[in-house]
Amino acid sequence: MSCACHGRKDQLQYRKVKQTPYIEVNDLRELVIKSESDQLQAALLDDGKLTEYFVELESRKVVVGNIYKGKVINVLPGMEAAFVDIGTGKNAFLHVDDLLPAGVDRPQNKPPIDQLVRSGQELLVQVMKEPLGSKGARVTTHYFLPGRWLVYMPGARYVGISRKIVDEAERERLKRIGEQLRTSEEGLILRTAACGKSEEELRQDLEYLRSLWSKITAKQAEVQAPAELYHELDMLPRLVRDVFTDEVERCVVSDHQLAVQLQHVLEPYAAHLLERISVEDHHDVFAHYQVQDQLNRLFVRKIWLDNGGYIVVDQTEALTVIDVNTGKFIGSVDLEQTVYETNMEAAKLIAQLIRLRDIGGIIIVDFIDMNQEEHRQAIVDELEQLIRKDRTKTLIMGWTKLGLLEITRKKVRESVDYQLGGICPSCGGSGRIPVDGNSSLLR
Repeated sequence: MSCACHGRKDQLQYRKVKQTPYIEVNDLRELVIKSESDQLQAALLDDGKLTEYFVELESRKVVVGNIYKGKVINVLPGMEAAFVDIGTGKNAFLHVDDLLPAGVDRPQNKPPIDQLVRSGQELLVQVMKEPLGSKGARVTTHYFLPGRWLVYMPGARYVGISRKIVDEAERERLKRIGEQLRTSEEGLILRTAACGKSEEELRQDLEYLRSLWSKITAKQAEVQAPAELYHELDMLPRLVRDVFTDEVERCVVSDHQLAVQLQHVLEPYAAHLLERISVEDHHDVFAHYQVQDQLNRLFVRKIWLDNGGYIVVDQTEALTVIDVNTGKFIGSVDLEQTVYETNMEAAKLIAQLIRLRDIGGIIIVDFIDMNQEEHRQAIVDELEQLIRKDRTKTLIMGWTKLGLLEITRKKVRESVDYQLGGICPSCGGSGRIPVDGNSSLLR
């Protein structure tokens, strides 16, 4: 990517990969995984198009999902929050909303936070948002344990169904099974992957998660705060749980050792997917499947559209601004049609980028001004259709009075850009360098 400023090989039988150019492979959803000494990378491809990218550095493990026995350091009624020592160096932020009961038990009138917790109190908390910049992690007492088919939420007392399951009969079936399986104190969310699964498969997933929760709560009494009680899965098991589903027709890995690790993780969940694993250890799999070329093109500030237009992406800690320009595209009908065609192509790229670069928070898109309301609505409709594929909750809020499109996307960690790079020592993150005689202006 460019930047601007355990087992024997013969224990697993692999399917041979055709040695043909990737461009000839059509109608495939593929997962490509590459292992290096200090990092693991994975790319999800739909018909050769890069739609999701994952990376985990050995030095920067994910903490979202981790559960800690923490100690309240101070309570701030003016912020309706408390700070909790979880033993990670920075105190975690706990908002009053994340202390109150979840779901149907939430009170209508919010009590003051100092009536709910006190300094020195020990709490079981779970990380819901990674530390960002100078801020510590955000934690909650609304616990969640994701499984292959469902998410277990002790104490939530409701059943939810993935919004991506649109068939009403299937939603009703899963709702009925969920209500039968849970106890009165438990909550469940049936994930998209649960679609079509039997009650017995869902029951097995639930029993495993119940057992895991019992181990976590038992460990709580054995340790002193602050202490880690549960560590979320590393990237490879998470990929198997969340990404390597029945819709993935082939999983290509870079070496046999990685394939064996993948086998051990996959076998208890979905042994029928083992035959879809292919090993290509004779060359760089990211280069062969054109993943690296797409990363180089899409992880820069200025990105060209196929028609000659371009977009510019600028990110801050909480806000991302995307500017759309016609560039070299002059169209063939009239200005309004030229603008509309550029905006439509940009919308498709923006939906891809948001998911690919894991951009969260507020996203403002400055599309080129359109005069016709049907064109503006068509852009929103296209974006809404495309973001349905995103596993992270994304909402299109609509057009502002200034003609900007506002989007929000749940932010649980730094974007991939920030995970892979630091602040430039020359410009301090401004993207500009001082000219002669004005060096103090940019410091």
